[in-house]
Amino acid sequence: MTTINLRNYYPWYKHDEYIEVPDEVAAELKTDKLYEASYQRQLMRNKAHYSLDCDDGIEYTACLANPTPQELIERMEMFYYLWNALNSLPETQGRRVDACIILGASYREQARIEGVGKSSIRMSVLYGLENMRKYLKKYL
Repeated sequence: MTTINLRNYYPWYKHDEYIEVPDEVAAELKTDKLYEASYQRQLMRNKAHYSLDCDDGIEYTACLANPTPQELIERMEMFYYLWNALNSLPETQGRRVDACIILGASYREQARIEGVGKSSIRMSVLYGLENMRKYLKKYL
């Protein structure tokens, strides 16, 4: 028989509570405690906020916030207004805003592609964004 302190194994014990248990039970409790400590270290090392033994991704998707139907409708409406604002621009401005703002190309890359100066691309994008702002102000 081995004497164990229940406070070491169960967090709800606030004071020392000693009991005698068979050696097999004490060994199993110690093994479980070591396994739990190892698991917690693994979580910390991997910066995981979900279970590492879950393969189907359920816990990962539970960590993500799913948008409500109202938020989905608002996103769709905003996309519609932004799309219309972009399409209201002249072709060259629209192409440049799309490339530099939406797709993330640099002004220098876009200038090289079109064979014009970088300042021309920058001013075209700025004017395009200003025109889009005016368009959106009219409808929103």
